[in-house]
Amino acid sequence: MSKHFQRELDKIKRMLLSLGTMIEGRVRETKDAIDSYDVDIAEKIIKQDYEIDDMEVEIEEECLKIMALHQPVAVDLRFLVAVIKINNDLERIGDQAVNIAQRIQTINKQERIDFIFDYADMAARTETMLRMSLDALVSFDIDIAFKVVILDDEVDKIKSEAYRLIKAALKENPDHVGYLINLLLISRHLERMADHATNIAEEVIYMIEGQIVRHAKL
Repeated sequence: MSKHFQRELDKIKRMLLSLGTMIEGRVRETKDAIDSYDVDIAEKIIKQDYEIDDMEVEIEEECLKIMALHQPVAVDLRFLVAVIKINNDLERIGDQAVNIAQRIQTINKQERIDFIFDYADMAARTETMLRMSLDALVSFDIDIAFKVVILDDEVDKIKSEAYRLIKAALKENPDHVGYLINLLLISRHLERMADHATNIAEEVIYMIEGQIVRHAKL
């Protein structure tokens, strides 16, 4: 491998980790916005989404350029393919943060009822999964990556509990369907964030071992 090619691969990794750091910040802000239904934080998340989109496009373009110019094979090709997928999953987490921010804006315009689902645990677990998936990427640690995949089941269980409780609340409060549906959508967006964090962990496993674990029972 030429030194120039290696420098380009290192640059790609730095760019991806920079995007990962940005996404971690967005998820943290999203968690804070959910805790207090803060419209100011929500508006900030929405307005800054272009930064994530721009970086995602830049990383993909760099990967495609390297693939066209150097025609990598084996481990290097696997790395670039994984980066393109991880890059997309990070951008999608940013999109889910925007979706949650929009739900918070809508909720603050609606009449409240006593019922409210506490998303603190679900948001914290999602944030942890993202952090662990990025740690696995930085250190090429396959054990951490597998732990993320397992943790996804816990977030799914919380989403199911949110659905059960909100469904019951809908029957008791038919005049507040909009408010309750927006609460339900927050659980869906958080669950999708966790899914994308899981996808990143699975791509790290692929990057290290060449093993595709998507859809596999672990």
